Amino acid sequence: MIHQELENAILTIVMDRADKKNALVPEMYRDMGLALENASKPESGVKVIIVKGAANCFTAGNDVAQFAKAVNQSNPSLKDTYHFMHALLHCPLPVIAQVEGLAIGIGTTLLLHCDFVICHKNTKFAMPFINLGLVPEYASSFIIPRIAGNLVAKKLLMLGESFGSDQALEWGFVTKIADDNLQHEVDSLALKLANKPALALMQTKKLINHDTTEVSEHIDRELEIFVEAMQSPPAKEAFAAFLEKREINKTYFK
Repeated sequence: MIHQELENAILTIVMDRADKKNALVPEMYRDMGLALENASKPESGVKVIIVKGAANCFTAGNDVAQFAKAVNQSNPSLKDTYHFMHALLHCPLPVIAQVEGLAIGIGTTLLLHCDFVICHKNTKFAMPFINLGLVPEYASSFIIPRIAGNLVAKKLLMLGESFGSDQALEWGFVTKIADDNLQHEVDSLALKLANKPALALMQTKKLINHDTTEVSEHIDRELEIFVEAMQSPPAKEAFAAFLEKREINKTYFK
């Protein structure tokens, strides 16, 4: 469900469930986390990492059917997602996200932990957690106010509405918008980075990301509340309605 390609010291990690718009399941999180950790080892020969989705789509976020099972468990586990996000947060190598199609839920959240984000002009972004009775995840409530301000953070996280590439660029989610030359833009950037002095590149990233400990602590605080929210009546109703293809009973939202 993921595959890897290594060329010119550039590792490309591809989320590959094209028939499900690359919706993520625990095995994919586990494998991506391991891929990031293995690439970070000196003997790997990797200097740059690209994360992308198959079939011109980044990811529709968590697979709803799979996630609904976790919502209905008395003690839900998000260990594979947590492992992947921490591997991404602590990855010493530059990580480029190649984004197109959909970047929904964690598909947007994870971009906050990448070093470069190149997106197609028609990409649709969304963090609709509030609409599912959930709360922000993986330090999005910490990072978004810092890059875009409290008002934008509240607009995105308290309304949960989708937004486009122009807004993503304005609010600091993406580095650059590409047209139909997205792959060329990403490949060109990756080669530029791969040709830089490797140690200096990693040291520069470490200096810029000097608040990693604080971000990690915020992830843990968010996760505690997120797991509680998963067990709430609004979340259970929202996921049941989605799976049953019906309107949400908003009386659960009171």
